[in-house]
Amino acid sequence: MMPFKLAVSAEMVFLDLPFVERVKRIHALGFSVEIWSWTDKDIGALAATGADFTSMTGYISGTLTDPDGIRHLLDSARESLGVAERLNCPSLNLHGTGLGNGGLPVHPVSQTTGRMWLSACKALEKIARLGEDAGRMFLLENLNTEVDHPGTPFARADDTLALIEAVGSPHLKLNLDLYHAQIGEGNLIELIERAGAAIGEIQVADVPGRKEPGTGEIHYPAIARALHAMGYRGVVGLEGWASGDSPLALERFRQAFIL
Repeated sequence: MMPFKLAVSAEMVFLDLPFVERVKRIHALGFSVEIWSWTDKDIGALAATGADFTSMTGYISGTLTDPDGIRHLLDSARESLGVAERLNCPSLNLHGTGLGNGGLPVHPVSQTTGRMWLSACKALEKIARLGEDAGRMFLLENLNTEVDHPGTPFARADDTLALIEAVGSPHLKLNLDLYHAQIGEGNLIELIERAGAAIGEIQVADVPGRKEPGTGEIHYPAIARALHAMGYRGVVGLEGWASGDSPLALERFRQAFIL
């Protein structure tokens, strides 16, 4: 039984192919597709593939911590909504700040202050209203700051969940990335159960190495059972590198989430 919609990030598999061809391969193998930034892609060509796009980056620049950054975030979120409509993509992904080369934050923050928390909450309320008006959902993704994204504000799953619960809108939910959560927090099943209805998507990769399930320490079949038991029926996205052959990596991903 497959109770979840399985999606694959085209940014991280079939790396020997042009991007549109990656999307076609993922689609042909029966998966939905996720993309990161849309600014460097041929949106018309992507739409013409007929693929089911489940998630894309929902901003071009900006941050949740200061007035100028929030203004940029909101402006680029509006632009991203137009692209999401062209791709019929229901969910747009956000972070506490823009990420640059190597996943490092464009505007790193050593400590989030109370004022930053209030600013982030107010900004996300506006983001949620944009999503409501467009009939789409924004997702706030947790990240790890120990290995991949040091200096990113509001990165821990506890932080993102607190902001989402404070806003309290069905158009702003959590993109719970279990790879990042395992590195930063652990206790993944407890975290899933605590987040509950605030989850808009689950993203996965194994630890260490950020490769497909079965290559590291996370027992993803147990994660699948826990998600099913709590009633989650949404998207599970592979945002990880293939350890070798991409089709084999995708099949291992599929098998990990069959109940």
